[in-house]
Amino acid sequence: MALLLGFLLLLGLYGDTMSEGPLPSSTYTPGGLEFEFPPTSYETRDSYEAGPAGIFFQIVHIFLHMVQPNAFPEDILRKVVQKEFDLSTDYEKPENVVLILKIIYYEIGIIICAVLGLLFIILMPLVGFVFSLCRCCNKCGGEMHQRQKKNGAALKSYFTLSLLVICIFISIGIICGFVASQHIRTHIEKTRKLSESNFNDLRTLLNATPGQIDYVLDQYTTTKARAFSDLDNIKLLLGGGIFEQLKPRVAPVLDDIKAMAEEIQETRESLVEVNSILTDMRQLSANLSNSLSNVKRNLEQALTDPMCSVHPVMTTCSNIMNSLSLLDDSIDFDQLPSLDEQIGNLNDILQTNLSSLVQKSYRSFSAIPGIVQNETVNVVSDVKMTLDSIGSDIKNISKNIPIQVTLSNFIRYLNDTENYIHRHLPTLEEYDSYRWLGSLVVCCLLTLIVIFYCLGLLCGTYGYDQNATPTRRGCVSNTGGIFLMVGVGFSFFFCWLLMTIVVLTFVVGGNVEKLVCEPYQNKMLFQVLDTPYLLNADWRYYLSGMVFNKPDIHLTFEQVYSDCKENKGIYATLKLENTYNISEHLSIKEHTGNINNNFENMNIRIDNIVLLDEAGRRNLMDFSSSGIDKIDYGAFMAATGKNPTKVNLLSFANDLEVKANHLPPGNLKQTLKNNAGILRNIHRDEIIPLQKLMSAVHQKLKELQQKSGGLGVKVANIILFLDSAQDFITNRISTIIAEESKKYGNTIMSYFEHYLQWVKISITEKMAACKPVATALDSAIDVFLCSYIIDPLNLFWFGIGKATAFLLPAIIFAVKLAKYYRRMDSEDVYEDGVETIPMKKLLMSRFIGLSFSEQYELGLSNNVTS
Repeated sequence: MALLLGFLLLLGLYGDTMSEGPLPSSTYTPGGLEFEFPPTSYETRDSYEAGPAGIFFQIVHIFLHMVQPNAFPEDILRKVVQKEFDLSTDYEKPENVVLILKIIYYEIGIIICAVLGLLFIILMPLVGFVFSLCRCCNKCGGEMHQRQKKNGAALKSYFTLSLLVICIFISIGIICGFVASQHIRTHIEKTRKLSESNFNDLRTLLNATPGQIDYVLDQYTTTKARAFSDLDNIKLLLGGGIFEQLKPRVAPVLDDIKAMAEEIQETRESLVEVNSILTDMRQLSANLSNSLSNVKRNLEQALTDPMCSVHPVMTTCSNIMNSLSLLDDSIDFDQLPSLDEQIGNLNDILQTNLSSLVQKSYRSFSAIPGIVQNETVNVVSDVKMTLDSIGSDIKNISKNIPIQVTLSNFIRYLNDTENYIHRHLPTLEEYDSYRWLGSLVVCCLLTLIVIFYCLGLLCGTYGYDQNATPTRRGCVSNTGGIFLMVGVGFSFFFCWLLMTIVVLTFVVGGNVEKLVCEPYQNKMLFQVLDTPYLLNADWRYYLSGMVFNKPDIHLTFEQVYSDCKENKGIYATLKLENTYNISEHLSIKEHTGNINNNFENMNIRIDNIVLLDEAGRRNLMDFSSSGIDKIDYGAFMAATGKNPTKVNLLSFANDLEVKANHLPPGNLKQTLKNNAGILRNIHRDEIIPLQKLMSAVHQKLKELQQKSGGLGVKVANIILFLDSAQDFITNRISTIIAEESKKYGNTIMSYFEHYLQWVKISITEKMAACKPVATALDSAIDVFLCSYIIDPLNLFWFGIGKATAFLLPAIIFAVKLAKYYRRMDSEDVYEDGVETIPMKKLLMSRFIGLSFSEQYELGLSNNVTS
């Protein structure tokens, strides 16, 4: 039922589900645009575990493999299905004879076991009947007389142990039979839950499919929203792309021109500052010269003092007079060239605001994205209208797929099937209760036999008195022997019936296991069903003929089952691309062609970008010829690098004060000290400020020298790069616009290619995934039939059959052992070592307290004496 239900479900869903042809895969994966197909959860488990009983099932499988080691008879089964022979009329045909022999060869193990079982069924009642008659005639151990043997004790122990071991084996078989029967009963009760979970899963499959279709189609909204977002951001995406393509060639040139404009301004400011500092330096230098002249004149007058004519002082005065020539400035700043000409040139250059021109060029270049946005307003509007129309077409697809009617039909079919199963499940459970009672009776019969044997062993062992003669054995021992014989009687009476049940269940269970369960698990059963022209003589592949009415399409039961087992969609499972092509309904080639044409034919005009006009170019050329690179930086650097005076005034003042200290007190000494102080003040107030100005001028001129070095080459390179960038914009802008427009259009279209690719994968691999169908089929055959019924059924006959087979040796050992437990009517008496007189009774009055062996020896000795 589940097999038929599963494949009919697939066929019904196929009829109104449209297939899709291959779609071109997109080489662009849209970032952030990911779709996730909603998962579907099911109740029924994928696998079944037998639990602890699985070990016994494996043992039975091993036994069946030993009995039936032959491979699955595919050829035989194919011929049987094709009905190529009829035993009633064509049994004499050679091919039918060969086929029958193949069947016999395949079933030889089961046949041999069944024949042995039949022989057991036939012979055991017959043997029991003959055995009973024989014992009634005091034969076959029926005579209540036991011959004394020297190894009697050893034989009794051997028979007892053997019967005990056999009873243990029989008990294991009974346990296996009871476990198997209870396993069937327990799992038959679970059948209702199993069927309900499978029907719920199938119903979930049917109910979830429309929602899956709607979900897939609704994802177009996400795709369209992403496309609309990119269209609204065309200024950044397309305009920014064009801008970024031009930027490596344009931005460096504009940056260089901007830097040059700043350099012109900085150079002019530096020259003005240097010129101002030079003026201050000239003034400070003149003041310094006057101050030094005054000090020199004062010292000359002081040295005319009469004390200088005195010999010790005369030397000091002479030395001071000779050093006065050092009190003079060392630099004439008036000899340095003037910078007014260069400053005037730069002032003329700055009449043209080069920075403003550069900013204008920057604004013109940065306006490209805005120009693109303004030029593409109509194109964006047309593309949005096209995308809206695509959305309308895709939404109409759900209306063109009449799957709701099919689903509703199958929902009714599922409900009818479920009601049918629920109506008959009570009947199955009722029959199973009868089966369980019958199995219980079988197990109880064997258990009863084992109980008799065990009671016999128990009573016989514990009631046995080795001092008692066979005719004087106790009641307990005698009862044990009777229990053993009752067990033998029950064994003969019921063993044939038990073996009949074993043979019937063995033939049925063994063949179902080998011909259905095993080939279903290794899929060989599907391979037989997939044999060309097997189920229909006119169809090569039955399933494709039933689905498509095209029997040449390679669609097999094995492939469908395997795909459903892997939870693939119905589209891929049934190969629906051979009938319907969903790409015809999802095709947007016409729309995409229009969109691509719109983007490729966009007329974006960006031809009015001028990086720098003629005024700016002339400004650069004037700067290169402004003469700042021809300034005599060497003269300035040499002048500003010297000491303002010929001698260090501080050292001169200190030396003068030291010499004055060596003079005797007087006007000369005081005058010299005063002039030393004046020199220190001159150094502090005039030399140090002048040195700072000279250092500042030196640093400024050094920077100007570095900047002006190669000025003409720098300007020439800037103009060269400017011309190159302008030519690139003029000649390449149209190509860049076309390339970026195509790239932008491909980006927009890649969203829809990605969406359609996802739709294809969803429909072919995920939508209406038919795993519940394979699960239902597994539940019906692998779980219900094989695991719930056949495996425990095989364990039942295996256990009961083993127990029944062990009844035969149990009968033999029980009959033998009963002789040692039962009370005999007569016993053997020996005279001269030879049996002479059977006696009913042996007098024991004289031998009370002696063992039987002692009594026996004493009796022999008395006979000899007499």
